[in-house]
Amino acid sequence: MATKAELLEKLKNGVVEYQEDEVKEASQQALDDGYDALEMIMDGLAAGMEVVGDLYDRNEYFVPEVLMCADALYAGLDILRPHVPEKEGDVNAQVVIGSIQGDVHDIGKNLVKMMFDVAGWDVHDLGRDVPLEKFVEEQLRTDSEVVAMSAMMTTTMLGMKKVIKMIKEKNPDVAIMLGGAPVTQDVANLFGADGYAESAGNAVSECIKMIARLREMRNK
Repeated sequence: MATKAELLEKLKNGVVEYQEDEVKEASQQALDDGYDALEMIMDGLAAGMEVVGDLYDRNEYFVPEVLMCADALYAGLDILRPHVPEKEGDVNAQVVIGSIQGDVHDIGKNLVKMMFDVAGWDVHDLGRDVPLEKFVEEQLRTDSEVVAMSAMMTTTMLGMKKVIKMIKEKNPDVAIMLGGAPVTQDVANLFGADGYAESAGNAVSECIKMIARLREMRNK
């Protein structure tokens, strides 16, 4: 019987080294040995994906490697997630996510999407080069609490400000999070966003904070 630390390491390394079979095997073993499924997801699979994000940022991994890592991540999720018990107080939320119009870069956005998947959120992924109005339409259609937008160029980043204005006019209760290479906390503040994710790893925790703030305001 493997120790918890050994299984977490297997899951993490399996994602980083895109070893899908190893991840499946370790996920099943974790369940068979009675370990906590959520812990295996967060400290194993998600931890591995954060490493992948860093490798991508440092140009040590490229799109093909990241896609293979994603396959390994989802292979583990398919096994572990059905065994995560729902708890009272868990954030059961929806998010609309996409790369802004004119921006065909979506790998960072995809990393963030995976983190939302890991956290059990309902994700409405609009893809890349998303027309500005589409963010507004999808938010209204799904009644999602969060809209997450990514931009990798300063020229496309300006579209975020327009989307925020359009969404807030229709529904001031929506929390909007920005991310991407040229985006900073100052830019997010300037554009009127509710949150800023400097990395895929902290995107979900940032959104959970934003939703908590939204719900507090609604209950006042």
